[in-house]
Amino acid sequence: MYNNPNLIFEQSIPQGKTGWRSPSNIALVKYWGKKAVQIPLNPSISFTLSKSYTETTVEYSPAAEGESAVQFFLEGEINEQFGEKIHAYFKGLDTIFPFLKQLKFTIRSSNTFPHSAGIASSASGMSALALCLCSIEQKHFGGMESKEAFFQKASYLARLGSGSACRSLYGGMVSWGKVDGRIETSDLWGTQQIKNVHPDFLTFNDSILIVDAAQKKVSSRIGHGLMNSNPFSAERFKQAQSNILRLMDVLKIGDMDEFINITESEALTLHAMMMTSNPYYLLMKPNTLNIIERIFDFRESTGIPVCFTLDAGPNIHLLYPEKVSSEVKVFIDDELKTFLHQSRIIEDRVGNGPENLNL
Repeated sequence: MYNNPNLIFEQSIPQGKTGWRSPSNIALVKYWGKKAVQIPLNPSISFTLSKSYTETTVEYSPAAEGESAVQFFLEGEINEQFGEKIHAYFKGLDTIFPFLKQLKFTIRSSNTFPHSAGIASSASGMSALALCLCSIEQKHFGGMESKEAFFQKASYLARLGSGSACRSLYGGMVSWGKVDGRIETSDLWGTQQIKNVHPDFLTFNDSILIVDAAQKKVSSRIGHGLMNSNPFSAERFKQAQSNILRLMDVLKIGDMDEFINITESEALTLHAMMMTSNPYYLLMKPNTLNIIERIFDFRESTGIPVCFTLDAGPNIHLLYPEKVSSEVKVFIDDELKTFLHQSRIIEDRVGNGPENLNL
């Protein structure tokens, strides 16, 4: 899909610069397990963050014939490992963007959040880069007839670099993966789901509680692969289909109790899949469980709708509507900070999606 041999510079090869700011996202129904070319084995749905984003600029100029190259800077420092990964990613796009072979690139990327903080930097980084590539195409070749087509193609390209990145192309709630009975959903790109979302969910805060800042011992890439032999994977994929349909209904009617039930169950199921893989592994830490127990107790004693989710790591995303934020902040200060690494908290909320840096 999107293959186009005509996207090649026939005469003069240009130089230029483009840039995008793109956010990370946090999944509520989790994607865990994939087929070839980044196709998910179950659908997922996330909400887009606001303050946790990547800014990426791409400078391009003519390359010597057969010598396309990528120089990649992360936080101002050259990063050869990432540069090699991006170069390989570009090679995989040869049939979609054949003009990439005619250019050399200097890419500068920076995050507003620290690495290994429980926030998906691959989602924000790859979505920002995909947007830059689509901007180069649009500037020099045109062809994308609408804003919707532009972002759908960017979502498709982002998915090829990092599956969850395809959900970062839109604001609010975004699904990815074919959902039974929902014709607008796709395995190939993300789909915005805010039209039928109760306004309370679009004001959600996400206090990201850093339990452990170390890089996780088992990568998400390996974790996805282990789902192929997990004895519970088939039932898990069915469960995800059921949960995402339930959650879409819950988001529409504003049922906060059921939202909490699905979201927390999904987080724990994700880690259960890790613990039942072969080889098995554990990414939660003792203080992850200490915090979860206190969230349960606080919600039961106060009735305040606060819940947690987890990414593939030990750090807690504490989710709650804006209208209870003052009470939750007191709870964090009084009961949770003691379990955190250097008392570190990253405050975020539901965001509106990417922004063009207009360079």
